[in-house]
Amino acid sequence: MSNAIVVLNAGSSSIKFSLFVERGKSLETDVRGQVEGLYTTARFVSKASDGTVKAEKSWPEGIKLGHDGALDHLVDHLRAELAGDRLIGIGHRVVHGGRLYRQPVRVDGKVLKVLETFVPLAPLHQPHNLAPIRRALERAPELPQVVCFDTSFHRTQPDVAQMFALPDDLREAGVMRYGFHGLSYEYIASILPEIDPEAAKGRTVVLHLGNGASMCAIEDGRSLASTMGFTAVEGLPMGTRSGSLDPGVILYLMDQLKMDTQAIEKLIYSQSGLLGVSGISSDMRTLLESEAPPAKLAVDLFCYRIRRELGSLAAALGGLDAMVFTAGIGENAPEIRSRVCRDAAWLGVDIDEAANAAGRGRISKESSRVAVWVISTNEELMIARHTRRLLETTQGGRK
Repeated sequence: MSNAIVVLNAGSSSIKFSLFVERGKSLETDVRGQVEGLYTTARFVSKASDGTVKAEKSWPEGIKLGHDGALDHLVDHLRAELAGDRLIGIGHRVVHGGRLYRQPVRVDGKVLKVLETFVPLAPLHQPHNLAPIRRALERAPELPQVVCFDTSFHRTQPDVAQMFALPDDLREAGVMRYGFHGLSYEYIASILPEIDPEAAKGRTVVLHLGNGASMCAIEDGRSLASTMGFTAVEGLPMGTRSGSLDPGVILYLMDQLKMDTQAIEKLIYSQSGLLGVSGISSDMRTLLESEAPPAKLAVDLFCYRIRRELGSLAAALGGLDAMVFTAGIGENAPEIRSRVCRDAAWLGVDIDEAANAAGRGRISKESSRVAVWVISTNEELMIARHTRRLLETTQGGRK
C-alpha cells in the first residue's frame, strides 16, 4: 500500500486535479484531469500519466454542477482510482495568503475563516479556491488538507521591494506588493540546482509566460522582486489582462467615461492584454500565425514589456547570470524566446537558435555570459511535496 495525495486547483468554472502516489521517495502522477463548465454544461475527464483517457462524463444541459457537485464526483472517482493505495491528504492551490501566511498551512475551519478575509485582495480567484476546501471539510473532516499559496514565495523579498509609496496605515491594512505565480517560481528554484548549480546560487530571472504572465528575480533560491504586485493584473500584458496601468487611467475611466468598478474590473481583467490590443485572440499561438497588423502589434507590445521588465529585474539583482523560460508561452513559443533573448543581448545573452527551436534545456550558446534555459514548471508537484512534508511534520512522521 502506497500513500497518495490529491492536488486540487479550483477556478471559477473548473476544478483541475492530480493524484500523486509515492514511489519510493518520489511522488509520481497517477491520474490527472478536470471538471469544467461547472455552471454551464459540466464535463469531466480523467487521464492516466501517459495521456490515456480513463474516465469521462458529461452532464445534461441545464444541470449546474457547481463546485460542490464537482468535488463530490471527484471524490467518488478518486476512491475508485486509489484501489489499494491510501489517501493521506489533499493539497490546494490558493492564490492569496495575505501578509500572514509565508508557508503552506494545514487548514481547518479556523484557518478557512482567515483565508476568507483575503477575498477582497483576490475577489476573482480566492472564493473559488476556497470552495472545495469548505466542501471537503464538510464531507471528510478527518482527511487532512493543506493550502499552498501563490504569494508565499515572494515574502522573502526585502521590505522595500514589497512597498508602495503610500501612507503606512494603508500598508498595515494590506496594501502592498504581494507577487503571484509563487508556486511555479518555487518549483523552478527547487530543481535549478540539479540543472545549473551556478545559476541556482546566482542571479536568475524566471519568466513565467502564459495566459497569466509575470517575471521574478531570484537569487540563491529566494525571490527578490516580481513584476506582479498588489494583484495579479500588474506587470506584463497577458492574455486578457492589461498589465501595469497608470492609476490615472482608472481615475479617468471613472470620472470621464463614468465606468463603475465592475466595468473597470471586466476591462482590465477580461478585455485587455493580447486580446484587447489585437482584437483577435488572447492566444499567443493564434497571434503568431496571424498576418493582421493588430496581432503583430500585440506581440510587439508583449515582447517590449518583457524587455523593460527584464532590465528592471536585472537592476534589482545587481546583474544577471541566468534566465529561465517556463509556462505555456515560455515553454512552447520559440519565436517569443528568440525575440526576448535578442533584446537581452546587451545583458550578455547569446542565444543558440537551433537549441531554441528544439525547445528544451539550455538554449544559449556555451560562450554566452548569461545561461538561458527552458524548463517545464510543475506547480501541482510543488503542492504535493509541500502537502507531504507538512503532514509528516504535523503527524510526527509517516504512518
